[in-house]
Amino acid sequence: QGPISGVNKDIAVLQCHGDCDPLVPLMFGSLTVEKLKTMINPANVTFKTYAGMMHSSSLEEMMDIKQFIERHLPPID
Repeated sequence: QGPISGVNKDIAVLQCHGDCDPLVPLMFGSLTVEKLKTMINPANVTFKTYAGMMHSSSLEEMMDIKQFIERHLPPID
């Protein structure tokens, strides 16, 4: 499929991946982020890797996600 149009083309995306993931190899994450960059504004795509992280999450990743949400979503009153 071609690029996404309209407002969704400017959506912000954070993709996180552990560099030791035995289920989803890092190469697949890298390929996915490159495909995303062809579909939406590549400046809005962030790909973060985490050293030693397997198919799980870490405090560092959760803090990055928290910062991403705070940066891109309006506060809830």
